[in-house]
Amino acid sequence: MPLILSDEQQMLAEAADGFLNEHAPIAHLRKLRDSHDADGVSRDLWRSFGEMGFSGVLIPEDQGGSGLGAVEAGVVAEALGRTLTPSPFLSSGVLAATALKAGSGEQQAAWLPRIAAGEAMVSLAVDEAGKHAPHRIRTTAERSGNGFKLNGNKGFVLDGHVADAVIVAARTSGEGMDGLTLFLIDPKTAGLQIERTAMVDAHNAARVTLTDVEVTADAVLGPVDGGGEILERVLNLGRACAASSLLGAGDQAFKITAEYLKTRKQFGKLIGEFQALQHRAAHVFTELEIVRAATLAALQKLDAGDEDAAFAVSVAKAKAGRVAELCVQEAVQMHGGVGMTDEYDVGLYMKRVRVLNELMGDHGFHANRVARAGGY
Repeated sequence: MPLILSDEQQMLAEAADGFLNEHAPIAHLRKLRDSHDADGVSRDLWRSFGEMGFSGVLIPEDQGGSGLGAVEAGVVAEALGRTLTPSPFLSSGVLAATALKAGSGEQQAAWLPRIAAGEAMVSLAVDEAGKHAPHRIRTTAERSGNGFKLNGNKGFVLDGHVADAVIVAARTSGEGMDGLTLFLIDPKTAGLQIERTAMVDAHNAARVTLTDVEVTADAVLGPVDGGGEILERVLNLGRACAASSLLGAGDQAFKITAEYLKTRKQFGKLIGEFQALQHRAAHVFTELEIVRAATLAALQKLDAGDEDAAFAVSVAKAKAGRVAELCVQEAVQMHGGVGMTDEYDVGLYMKRVRVLNELMGDHGFHANRVARAGGY
């Protein structure tokens, strides 16, 4: 399959870029951060996202969405990476929406149209330790009457503090990815505590504590003990979209730097005329193009349901993380001292890249997945 966007996908990319540049530029992030906004995200912007059709790209048309695929979701995620916009698109529009499609008809009808319209936010609670490890879930769900009782802790729950519902991955049996079950829980349920986490990139996450949380059988999302398979699909799509956001952030940091090289003078010359800086910029550009191809290939494989899609996703996430890190490091260094100041945007890109790198598996996590897939 050609590693280029179709005309329709390119139109979506241009629409997303145009919308975010107009309604949610970096000044939007700075305003939320500097005002210490309680939510850290604009609900009005999320509703506008729904009106534009962005929040429902992965949601079927009969549920109010656009019925598109992974490539289109990646296009929107890349645009969000360019403007650093705090948005529940990844948490609700990608992770939660994909998980909910495995739920009952009632669960889908209750939440998918609202997510597509930008009227609801739903978060996925998986990780419990400092590093991404979905196979090491210790949160338990024990049978209790006609339902379940949940106990455990979750960390780094994207947009958890503003969620209208939380999808919790808990262990009902077995080990590893076997014996996991997903539960759709009202955040107001007794015993469920959600605490916002301060993030270095001014985006949003939360810690979730479950203490004897009682839910009925209707809260089960998908089959009991069958959550691991659902979670794999959800996380792989989320990882590919995180790689897209890394691409967007790294590419925009590079563009800002390239423009700076064309305007900043030193020793009576534009610094972009120095060959050493030209070589460094050329290296960053070529690395970004590799990431662009790897990320699009992963998204296309997810849409096609290819057997090696998970492998391609890990390649994309690992490479995107390393290259985005290179982009922001070079951006700060080529800007010189001012690159370290809050006044210049490149520092904000560095912070965002650091967080995205850890999200749903860092370079080491995905390099190990690639190695295991290769028989090592």
